[in-house]
Amino acid sequence: MKRNLTSLFLILLIQIGLIAAVYWPGNKPGYAPPIPMLPFALDRVDTIYVGDEFDNETMLSEVGGRWLLPELESLPADGAMVEKLLDSVATREGSWPVANSVAASQRFRVASYHYRRRISFFEGEELLGTFFLGTSPGFRKIYARNEDQDAIYSILFSAQDAPGHTGGWLDKKLLQTRAPVRISADAYSLQRDGSGWVSGMGGVPDERELEALLSTLRNLQIDGLASGDAQRYLADAEADLVFAVESLAGKITLELFHLDGKHYIHSSEYPLFFTLSAYDYDRLASIDYRMISGDNS
Repeated sequence: MKRNLTSLFLILLIQIGLIAAVYWPGNKPGYAPPIPMLPFALDRVDTIYVGDEFDNETMLSEVGGRWLLPELESLPADGAMVEKLLDSVATREGSWPVANSVAASQRFRVASYHYRRRISFFEGEELLGTFFLGTSPGFRKIYARNEDQDAIYSILFSAQDAPGHTGGWLDKKLLQTRAPVRISADAYSLQRDGSGWVSGMGGVPDERELEALLSTLRNLQIDGLASGDAQRYLADAEADLVFAVESLAGKITLELFHLDGKHYIHSSEYPLFFTLSAYDYDRLASIDYRMISGDNS
């Protein structure tokens, strides 16, 4: 009885092996694994065009290892946003398309005439590929298709992370000063002396006021670009507050403005004016000049 069971078991294993050999995808006659959605190396990409469904389009260009916005006086783009886009479009090994029909490309909004985002990658003047991003199959996911392929993939990304307007790519941290050594404002000045700070009056700055100032400069974030009308007005306006900040990277001047209930900032490092949160504006404007100068009288 045991011998019969063993024989039957061996026969079953052989049958399973034959079925697997015949029907395993890689062994089907004429079968070919899917072409990767991104059939080129990411390090070749030095220019990206991002268009949206409203016919907006922006250009990002890599220069010296940094991503810049040529349409905005070559201001720095948010490098993390660019890397996230590149990493997401590069379909991970082992991923498979979810559909490949014309009807699906229309339904998922990844057709060449019906999409949410159109991303074109260039190396110099050579077009490496164009991709369409469409609707979302779930949280933080989006359908994507290479223009040269029928296959539609689901990738970890969101259309909001690839805006079609240039300002959306602006590096919000571009005005941060990590390690200043000298700071001068309208009513006080400070200089780093060894491991500590001294004021222009020779006093020791109040610790809390000093940390508030340094923390604000270290974590300063712009909200975006001032409007065209505001740019023209601010170019001739007198600043409410002016800071001269020196660090190992060089010297810059920061000017703060308050106009029609909005707050703005300008850096001598860049040609344009930026919007600033009321919180950051107030943090810089409310520094007590007596306390930060070490005047305890």
